[in-house]
Amino acid sequence: MFSSIKDRKIKIAIVGCGRISGKHFEAIARHGQDLELVAVCDRDREVLARMIKDHGVHGFDRLDTLLAQSDADLISICTPSGLHPSEVIRCAKAGKHVMTEKPMATRWADGVAMVRACDEARVRFFVVKQNRRNTTLQLVKRAIDEKRFGRIYMAHLNVFWARPQAYYDQAKWRGTWELDGGAFMNQASHYVDLLEWLIGPIADVQAMTGTLARDIEVEDTGVMNVRWRNGALGSMAVTMLAYPKNYEGSLTILGEKGTVRVGGVAVNEILTWDFANSCNYDDQVRQASYETTSVYGFGHPLYYKNVIDTLRGVAEPETDGREGLKSLEVIIAAYLSARDGKTVSLPLEY
Repeated sequence: MFSSIKDRKIKIAIVGCGRISGKHFEAIARHGQDLELVAVCDRDREVLARMIKDHGVHGFDRLDTLLAQSDADLISICTPSGLHPSEVIRCAKAGKHVMTEKPMATRWADGVAMVRACDEARVRFFVVKQNRRNTTLQLVKRAIDEKRFGRIYMAHLNVFWARPQAYYDQAKWRGTWELDGGAFMNQASHYVDLLEWLIGPIADVQAMTGTLARDIEVEDTGVMNVRWRNGALGSMAVTMLAYPKNYEGSLTILGEKGTVRVGGVAVNEILTWDFANSCNYDDQVRQASYETTSVYGFGHPLYYKNVIDTLRGVAEPETDGREGLKSLEVIIAAYLSARDGKTVSLPLEY
């Protein structure tokens, strides 16, 4: 059994104070009644000094020092993706609950090792999948769970975003296989997650990738074909070369009794909602769409609510380590398929 934190605020520390950490600071502030930020950690002394000043908490330039000296209950990992495995495992061994941004790892074996380490240490392991909490996608998920589509025949995703060379040049780890991963692994990770979360377990993956314009190790463009175990077929097209800005993050589902298309720059707009039978919540479709200038969406505070409820002992995690492994497995399968020019069947191991 996991011990619950019920009679006080949950103490949290953030490791890695780069771009995505802002969403975590915002979510912690929104949940101030339940969460207390007690520490920050970053290797960049300048960034660290600014975070200490802005948030008035202890600062550390090494994770191991934080783990030895901080009384945080939960560590939020916002560092480059390739660092997640080592950091999560060290947090687990220190007896800390741990949350990591996507992707949880850049290698399949590392992801499995992370889950195993948290199991052995009896700590909670959360993998951030905030897009699942989007109001648009929550309605789609409800319709699928209620079997309003009937049999789903096809699903397709587009991620047409813009990442100029200057984006990759911001830091040496960007665009590398070891620490970042490419368009599928990094930028489109949340969209790969939708393939399994919405439609179900995947049987086969075929993919092609290319580095067409950016001076990086990994792909800036890729396509993927998918066959689900339920027989449905689907595809995904991803590029970071859209001109001149982020253009589209969309999802289309075609079923026996329903068709849905969610578009916008980050699946934030329901464009088609057409079912054979109506339901009372269909009136919510127009209100579910929202304006956004951020591809991150607004799901972090909602994601944090589930983390809080889980640590309080009143809920189960929506996306724990095992749930995080599902999308990692699909991404690794896509890379193996693109590398070897063959269909890759799942699971990767038995």
